[in-house]
Amino acid sequence: MSDKKHLKSPLHVSPESVPTVSKSARTRAAILNAALDFLWSHPFREMTIAALMAETDVGRSAFYVHFKDLQEVMETLLEMLQGEIFGVAEPWLEGESDDPTAVLHESLTGLVRVCYERGPFLRAITDAATTDERLEEVWRKFLEGVDKAGVARIEADQARGLIADSDARPVVFALNRLNTYTVLQAFGQHPRKQPEPVREALVRIWFSTLYGSEWLGNESSDLVRK
Repeated sequence: MSDKKHLKSPLHVSPESVPTVSKSARTRAAILNAALDFLWSHPFREMTIAALMAETDVGRSAFYVHFKDLQEVMETLLEMLQGEIFGVAEPWLEGESDDPTAVLHESLTGLVRVCYERGPFLRAITDAATTDERLEEVWRKFLEGVDKAGVARIEADQARGLIADSDARPVVFALNRLNTYTVLQAFGQHPRKQPEPVREALVRIWFSTLYGSEWLGNESSDLVRK
């Protein structure tokens, strides 16, 4: 079945309707889920509060109990995405006694999975950032946070002699913007492309840039963080 026929996002915010969760929390989650569903097939510029609330079982006034405006909805969803991305990147970013190529492989695999699942939202937020100053600033800070974490990791591995000495900042900037552009082109529009070729491409580029092309084709190396 074509990806175009999916009118709703297959990935939702929890909780949705768990009886033990408060009504307020369920309403907030329902609004966020309505936004994800809308952005699965529409740009942010077409989103309205009325359209979102029509997909929930509560009145329009409930929106303002949880959010000031539509931009805050987008900010909340981006914060959630940031948490997901840092969650899958943690093995490479935070691991201190591991083979760096093995954990980089694991983290890139997780990153591609998250971006495949959230692709239409990624497209929506990046498109909105070109015309909305507030979302532009939020998106800029998001990218800066990812860059900062990457620079810290590369500099730590450089100190261990695992990565060649160079200014880590432009390297991280280039790699992260490459990631962003690649996943947007692959997963930000319908039909989404298959994730495996994207994962293989990113692994090849990151491995070759950081740890050496000799480790390509392997999920581990004899490099050790110590």
